[in-house]
Amino acid sequence: MNPIFLFNLASRQLQHLAARQAVISGNVANANTPGYQARDVTPFRDVLNKTALSMAATHAGHLELDGPAARPARATASDGWDVVHSGNSVNIEEQLMKAGEVSRDQALNSGVVKSFNRMLALSVKSGQ
Repeated sequence: MNPIFLFNLASRQLQHLAARQAVISGNVANANTPGYQARDVTPFRDVLNKTALSMAATHAGHLELDGPAARPARATASDGWDVVHSGNSVNIEEQLMKAGEVSRDQALNSGVVKSFNRMLALSVKSGQ
């Protein structure tokens, strides 16, 4: 049986979402820090699009294609909605919207994994 990589992809996305959630909470924690610039991580779809997937050669006649390894999410300065007099660019409403995006993405991820797990369990059960 061939390995299934959906669980690995879902795990990577959850790691990315956890990193984004930590950056967002850091932004909220520094909402009153003078000069603090709001940060965010690169969206997962952009990280996935830049990641070249490598093919596994299962036969000697197959071509070998090697791609760069996936890089972990990195926090970068984000363009805040507004910058206050103190130089702080954290907007609480914007951070709450981003936290909502993370929550929705986590719920979608867990829903897909649960559905896939049920599908696998049904296929194994019907194969007996």
